[in-house]
Amino acid sequence: MSFPVSAGLLDAMVLSVVEKEESYGYKITQELCTAVSVSESTLYPVLRRLQKSGMLETYDKAFQGRNRRYYKLTPDGHSTLEQYRKDWIVYRNNIENIIFTEGDF
Repeated sequence: MSFPVSAGLLDAMVLSVVEKEESYGYKITQELCTAVSVSESTLYPVLRRLQKSGMLETYDKAFQGRNRRYYKLTPDGHSTLEQYRKDWIVYRNNIENIIFTEGDF
């Protein structure tokens, strides 16, 4: 069984991956796939939206004769990620209070 990943959660996860290391789309997808099921066709619109909203910026870097588009966090991206993290703690605690009984974890 899996739980659906909301747009907000996916945004937070992408920003977190890019915060750790400036990266390109395929590598970001692979990192996300360690936790959730996401395809490149799902990820690229998210990257474009985050870029358009000023949370990510891009630069190209040559790799084996081709350019790769790398993504990096902007100052707005860092602030948004910090807010996502705070919101996540509250959300997670609220869900855990419903799902688990005292002593389960």
